[in-house]
Amino acid sequence: MQFIVLGSGTTVPHPKRSSSAYWLETAGGTLLLDCSASAIHRITQEGLDWANLDSIWISHFHMDHVGGLAPFLAGTKHAPQMKNREKPLRIFGGPGLKRLLDNFDAANNYKLFEQPFPLEVIEAGELEKFEILPGLEAIAVSTPHTVESRAIRLRAASGETIVYTADTGFAKELGEFARGARLLVIEASYPKDKTQEKHMELAEAMYIIREAGPKRAVLTHLYPVWDEVDGEAEVAKFEPECEVILAYDGLRLDV
Repeated sequence: MQFIVLGSGTTVPHPKRSSSAYWLETAGGTLLLDCSASAIHRITQEGLDWANLDSIWISHFHMDHVGGLAPFLAGTKHAPQMKNREKPLRIFGGPGLKRLLDNFDAANNYKLFEQPFPLEVIEAGELEKFEILPGLEAIAVSTPHTVESRAIRLRAASGETIVYTADTGFAKELGEFARGARLLVIEASYPKDKTQEKHMELAEAMYIIREAGPKRAVLTHLYPVWDEVDGEAEVAKFEPECEVILAYDGLRLDV
């Protein structure tokens, strides 16, 4: 599998970090994890095959994670690349996803559900296993951020596991949820002195990384305050037992 960071930033405009979106290439297809407004442009910048995207996971409904979903569906309605597509596009998320898309659609009668291909919207229950791609099993758990917020654990048939926390406040349970992951993608919005309880700062993220024991961890959802510190030096203070990388737009990792 290959994991690609499309957006490592937040809702705050930044010259080098676009908002949340991640691309996963697997043997069974492709998955987009969150879809910010900038995601559509970033997908094409990275030369990715957006016309054959198989599934989308929406972690929660804040605009820096879902703001590009309706525009993407508005585009696929008219894109020549989609006219002969027969396989479905499946969109997964927590409770309220269908209602959210209905509201986007009703804003101007966009007819987002009238696509040249089958479109499926699936609301995943908490701690219920489901197949998000052929050969890729998923399970989601609630996080202390919004009512619908979910962290997701992805396990390939070959055994490789990726955990994506998305936005979350500190929760010790995430360490157990992510235990033994090959790759843990975890929010670390602030290097220290966080101003919002519904996010995490570096020390909290590092605690969960220690508890989870992944082979590799990626810190993401980085607010501009990270520009004011030496990120690698701050991470090194915690003497991590695995490789810990500060995400950046365009980062590609083999899992």
